[in-house]
Amino acid sequence: MKRLLRHLSVMLLCIAVAACTRPDPPAPSAKPTPPAVVANSQPDIQTMRIDAGPSLPALTLSARVTYAEDGYSKISSPLPGPVLDVRVKLGQAVKAGDILMVIDAADIARAYAAYVEEISELGLAERNYELTKDLYDAQAMSLKDLEHAENDLNRERAEFKQAKERLLSLRVPAAELSKPLAQQQITSRFELRSPLTGTVVERNVTPGQIVGTASDQPLFTVANLDRLQVVADVYEHDLSGIRVGALAAMTVEAYPAVEFPAKIAVIGDVVDPATRTIKIRATVSNQDRQLKPEMFARLTIAGHTMRPKIVIPKQAVLERSGRQWIVVELAPGRFEERPVTIDSVTDNQVTIREGVVTGERIVLSPSSINHMAATDTSAGGA
Repeated sequence: MKRLLRHLSVMLLCIAVAACTRPDPPAPSAKPTPPAVVANSQPDIQTMRIDAGPSLPALTLSARVTYAEDGYSKISSPLPGPVLDVRVKLGQAVKAGDILMVIDAADIARAYAAYVEEISELGLAERNYELTKDLYDAQAMSLKDLEHAENDLNRERAEFKQAKERLLSLRVPAAELSKPLAQQQITSRFELRSPLTGTVVERNVTPGQIVGTASDQPLFTVANLDRLQVVADVYEHDLSGIRVGALAAMTVEAYPAVEFPAKIAVIGDVVDPATRTIKIRATVSNQDRQLKPEMFARLTIAGHTMRPKIVIPKQAVLERSGRQWIVVELAPGRFEERPVTIDSVTDNQVTIREGVVTGERIVLSPSSINHMAATDTSAGGA
């Protein structure tokens, strides 16, 4: 009996040992997700986060203050003759239509005499035509005589119109010519008037002076000094960040601590072949008259007024096969090469147009990664 119990104990012990040494069943295999790019273990791989910010730093340009293109006028006399009177002084404010000076214009006297003569000739031709037509209707005149009278009438009408247009070109008011001849008051006195409201900033005439019609010698310059323009030259690589309507600040040497607000109004359409620059114009208010035309100035276009872009160090960009690439950190130890589109290069910075977004991290020195192993997604799924 004791021997039987001993054998049973030995059998139970063997069964227990066998159960403990049985291998675990294999776990179901999970399909691995291949990383986009895995880098070998590399110390000191420096990265930077792409943060939102202005595309470019503030751009400061040398400039000069000028009149607004539609805010000034150089005025010459359309008629020759001696100056009888000068009505304005240098620096005087004038309104559109104000008289600047009076000229004794002999051209007006001659043109008006021709006009009066044509009025008489036209009246005679009209009466002659009416008489000839009545005689023709009464069969007392031939058709040839009637046609001759009609031709004379048409010629006199054309000459009258020409004489009238000549007076109008000499700035004789049309309202005066529409009056009856006996009420017309047209003399050789010609009044030169200001075409716009502003200030007389140039005066190159005196009473008694004989003036001509040369447009290259203006007698007056009238300008609106309440609104001026700033003209600056921009190099090609700085042009992409400038937009019409962008705000800017202007300073001049006379008031170095004062910033005058300006607004980009015009961007030139042509490049100067000598300087490789494009002219831009900004408007600036001058209500207090501190600014003077032809002052030298500095125009600063703030970066936040430009189109938002991403700027990264130049060393973070690789160039291969004619394309530019960056290395993006997907996770610690996992990287991805990505093509980018470059907008511009300034000093040691590169402006990126496409290929990376804010919030991502890029490798500052991709050349520090000696080897990058990329796993094809389709191969990993096989």
